[in-house]
Amino acid sequence: MHTKTWTVEVLITEDEGTTRALARLHSESGAGELVGRGSARVSPDDPDVPEIGDELAASRALTDLAGQLLGVSAADISAITHERVTLAR
Repeated sequence: MHTKTWTVEVLITEDEGTTRALARLHSESGAGELVGRGSARVSPDDPDVPEIGDELAASRALTDLAGQLLGVSAADISAITHERVTLAR
């Protein structure tokens, strides 16, 4: 049995009501380094709760990262099978 470690680093910045997140994947595989991006903005009618902006921006960045990783997987399978591959999300 072999265990691999993949690390996801999430960086969050806030500026004037907008929260941005980067989710960076570091893996030992051929995927290399992928970076997902997400953002959130507080509505003028809503109270400013920074934790909610952090959660929303981070979740969007991780969703973007997951989509990219799925695309890398499909391309890798396609390279082996020489067929067009579509993977469900």
